[in-house]
Amino acid sequence: MSNLIILFMRWLCLLSSIYNAKHIAHGSTMGESTRFYDFKVQTKRDTKLCNSKDIVTINGMFPGPVIYAQEDDRVIVKVTNKTPFNVTIHWHGVRQRLSCWYDGPSLITQCPIQSGQSFTYNFSVVQQKGTFFWHAHVSWLRGTVHGAMIVYPKAGVPYPFKFPNEEHIIILGEYWLQDLQQIEKATLASGGPPPKADAYTINGHPGPNYNCSTNDVYQIDVIPGKTYLLRLINAGLNTENFFAIANHNLTIVEADAEYTKPFTTDSVMIGPGQTLSVLVSANQPVGKYSMAVAPYESGKIVIYQNVSAIARFNYIGAPSDSLSLTAKLPKLDDEVAVKTVMDGLRSLNQVNVFKEIDKHLFITIGLNVEKCHSKTPKQNCQGMHNGVLAASMNNISFVNPNISILEAYYKKIKGTYTEDFPDTPPKFYDFVNGAPNTIPYDTQSLNGTRIKVLKYGSRVQLILQDTGIVNTENHPMHFHGHSFYVVGYGKGNYNPITAQFNLVDPPYMNTIGVPTGGWAAIRFVADNPGVWFLHCHIDIHKSWGLGMVFIVNNGQGELESLPHPPPDLPKC
Repeated sequence: MSNLIILFMRWLCLLSSIYNAKHIAHGSTMGESTRFYDFKVQTKRDTKLCNSKDIVTINGMFPGPVIYAQEDDRVIVKVTNKTPFNVTIHWHGVRQRLSCWYDGPSLITQCPIQSGQSFTYNFSVVQQKGTFFWHAHVSWLRGTVHGAMIVYPKAGVPYPFKFPNEEHIIILGEYWLQDLQQIEKATLASGGPPPKADAYTINGHPGPNYNCSTNDVYQIDVIPGKTYLLRLINAGLNTENFFAIANHNLTIVEADAEYTKPFTTDSVMIGPGQTLSVLVSANQPVGKYSMAVAPYESGKIVIYQNVSAIARFNYIGAPSDSLSLTAKLPKLDDEVAVKTVMDGLRSLNQVNVFKEIDKHLFITIGLNVEKCHSKTPKQNCQGMHNGVLAASMNNISFVNPNISILEAYYKKIKGTYTEDFPDTPPKFYDFVNGAPNTIPYDTQSLNGTRIKVLKYGSRVQLILQDTGIVNTENHPMHFHGHSFYVVGYGKGNYNPITAQFNLVDPPYMNTIGVPTGGWAAIRFVADNPGVWFLHCHIDIHKSWGLGMVFIVNNGQGELESLPHPPPDLPKC
């Protein structure tokens, strides 16, 4: 049924583009259309894993409704908050060209939409197409407030790969029996790590490995000999995941909504915030095959949920009583499997990566342990050695301001942030193997709302370096408002003399998994004026402070300048 809905929606998308081009005056030039959506933020009673609880959703759906559009379309979404919780929506991967006010991260580009209020997001997907998703960007509401956003090529423009017989959206997630906002609040108050998820989910279904979930299983029905496009989205909060289908290869054709050279593998690792589109051929004997999701356990001190989520890749005609073949996943800490897929990601065509660099940045990322200053250390200092867990970039833990940084920047409100985020860490050392570890005396970070200002048009190279303070770990780093070329990555400490760069066909991404105990080099042009968040997409790391903000100054003229704020911009 799901594939019929997706095919129908694509047909409807194409049909409505013709209608909208004729009948919608707003934003309809050169054949672009305007898509209208109405999001109601509301709670619903959800029963999973033998328990029932209220969860926050959009329109009572988990996962939420799919947004469909075509390249260059305008998307208008009215969000009305009918819950007692603050909320914002981020359109993950959309570059928000000259529409920074609608990017969505709470207290970065807007104040949250409060209970009973509404805000209309209004943006265009300029020269973008592929698999995106939207999600809440305040507290940990993203755990249930998320959904896919599929942007098709313009009418008459084919995919650069074999046209699939069907398309399916596969959203990976995590599920907790406890209220997510209470978990975040309690975790931060404790100073210690968060509890592991109670289950992983595939399109909201945990599968038969979990209690009371024998029939709570997502299933794709396939026809022998046909080809299927699976749009994989990791909407999970705190865990990177391996994904595989028993006895079937996956051919990656798109990463982070950018086409890639086809690369075939038997499994993929996809971190929170990342999307992959893969082709799967139904070329095996008729039967039932498992789709499996398990954690990539890159953090050696992190406690993971080790029970896999299972869905079914079911051949039509398979006997109803036949057992599903088990999917073979890599070892849960298999760094080679992760690197093999990353090595295979290449832009579809040769690209022109700039070689002259205007701004060099070197930013360390990782965890910290702060000294305990609480009068109740047993309750509030449950980190290592009775400390308080934190996270930082260049040893600065990001602190959310009281009003949005974008509003403070636009209105020139002083005291909200400082423009002194450093270009390099406070000192250089063996970041991976010789990091300070006398907890908590030399593992502390500074706190602040520090930002880095970039001149419009700056050509920036940024080195992201994982550190061994507390724990080396793979960090999915997401950049708002821009995509970037991943020109290099490797294990150990970054060495500019020995580092090997790909300036011919590097992948163009918005979220990069910085390797465990390693580094990644990205290049981007700061050509989108506004305020843009760079942060780890593991939510507990973001809550602990693993983020920073860029301000891209205005260029020349209206097309290089931040527009005025919308009239219904929420107030803090």
